[in-house]
Amino acid sequence: MKVGFVGAGKLAQALTKGLVKAELAPPERILCSCPRSDVYLLEQMRKLGCRTTSNNSHVASDSRIIILAVKPPVIPKVLKDIAEHITPQHLVISVAMGITTRHIEKALPPKSRVIRVMPNTPALVREGASVFSCGSNTLEEDSTTAHRIFTSVGICEQIEENLLDAVTGLSGSGPAYMYMAIEALADGAVKMGIRRELAIKLAAQTLLGAAKMVLETGKHPGALKDDVCSPAGTSIQAVHELEKNGFRSALISAVEAATQRSKETGGLF
Repeated sequence: MKVGFVGAGKLAQALTKGLVKAELAPPERILCSCPRSDVYLLEQMRKLGCRTTSNNSHVASDSRIIILAVKPPVIPKVLKDIAEHITPQHLVISVAMGITTRHIEKALPPKSRVIRVMPNTPALVREGASVFSCGSNTLEEDSTTAHRIFTSVGICEQIEENLLDAVTGLSGSGPAYMYMAIEALADGAVKMGIRRELAIKLAAQTLLGAAKMVLETGKHPGALKDDVCSPAGTSIQAVHELEKNGFRSALISAVEAATQRSKETGGLF
């Protein structure tokens, strides 16, 4: 597998590590482009053993799988840079929030194979949650390729593209909600006398353990919650307080707001 990254940020670095560890691509077969001004990012990719360039078109001409690991506002320029080098043999994978496969296909030559992915930042510790959808010209093998790449840094699922904005609101933005939950839980523990360092550690491990219970037992989260809540116990008392303060409603609204913002972002391009 010969892979090219347009962009050298944390996600590109995480995917590079995942590809190498999973033995999908050795570092010398990975080329990354980034503006010369981003010296630090280029140096980080070189430390991983990758080749680097400041020329986006070089990535397109050198690689068969091109991952656009850049922010949405940069996408129009990037597509312009690589368009003349894209052939039916290329697979273009975009992680830019809100930018549809149709938009990318229109900016590239006819029959271009495009996949859109929504990853999240825990990919940096190989615990990512990625979801992808295929464009109109992809081959059956392309979905397999995308799945192999993104399972190297976590879990990966395929979904209809009209649901990707909702995925953005859930797992794409979700780590931010969970970090706030960890911080708030730790604040509560500090208020009750536990030192800050231990409070954060306990809160983080609690979320990690609860998530693992959901994934490994297959039980509904509500059932697992009920298992913790003994009659007249501390947990059910705490759950009542959360309900009175709109805990679940706030999370639902957060996913809805982030989904809408993703849709709005895509509409700008």
